[in-house]
Amino acid sequence: MHGNLTLAKTQTSGRIKEFKLGDRLVKRMGYGAMQLAGPGVFGPPKNHAEALAVLREVIGQGVNHIDTSDFYGPHITNKLIHEALHPYHDDLTIVTKISCKRGAKGEWIPAFSTEELTQAVHDNLRNLELEVLDVVNLRCMFDVHHPAEGSIEAPLTVLAELQRKGLVRHIGLSNVTQTQIEQGRSMCEIACVQNYYNLAHRDDDAMIDKLALAGIAYVPFFPLGGFTPLQSSILTEVAQRLGSTPMQVALAWLLHRSPNILLIPGTASVNHLLENLAAGELELSAAIMAELDAIGT
Repeated sequence: MHGNLTLAKTQTSGRIKEFKLGDRLVKRMGYGAMQLAGPGVFGPPKNHAEALAVLREVIGQGVNHIDTSDFYGPHITNKLIHEALHPYHDDLTIVTKISCKRGAKGEWIPAFSTEELTQAVHDNLRNLELEVLDVVNLRCMFDVHHPAEGSIEAPLTVLAELQRKGLVRHIGLSNVTQTQIEQGRSMCEIACVQNYYNLAHRDDDAMIDKLALAGIAYVPFFPLGGFTPLQSSILTEVAQRLGSTPMQVALAWLLHRSPNILLIPGTASVNHLLENLAAGELELSAAIMAELDAIGT
């Protein structure tokens, strides 16, 4: 019976096109702006005009959820978003993140102090030219690249105070453990969680299901990260049978995985953007889903 229930949920999930992000109803296919910055997410884009064209095509395609941060560049992606899209459409939700800064050579440096977090919110407001940020994710930096345990009470208290002052509408968490989510939810309302998750990297399976029950969005990043050669070859073979690209299949699997998953694939190419968005229309059968699920085992 449990298997049938899971299958029914999976088959339905891919057809659900929108989900609540706080009080904002957003389309589940969004866009991540990180790749618009230079190599290593540092410095200006290789092609400024193309970066603006990508952002305008994002809106032209009806996407209403853009993920960014003022430490991308730094300041680069937010300034590009402002140049391309301001004044913003009323239904556009821009999600940013704080708690990191960049060194002179592009190093990722934790920035968890009250002053640094407050400054980051004001930097995002200024560079995006907004009076209030729709969603701010607190990225936990106990380990720069992976979730690691540690209390988030102090930085989350700062962010919650900025929310009370009217500078932040909703709060999310990024690079977090289940324990940190529970701590965060005991302090304030959490709108979304943004973690590393894909077909091959399934550590957050139980977390996603818990968040879905609570109506909290889950936003995975690196949809093709961490695959072994064997896992990649299986995905490629399935994609060839479907007449799609491996990235499209990986994105479609995420949409089918759970209705609370919101996608933010990034690219600096208009053609690649259109390929990614097409994944939102890809229907995966129960048999294909079972085949893809096995990659994670």
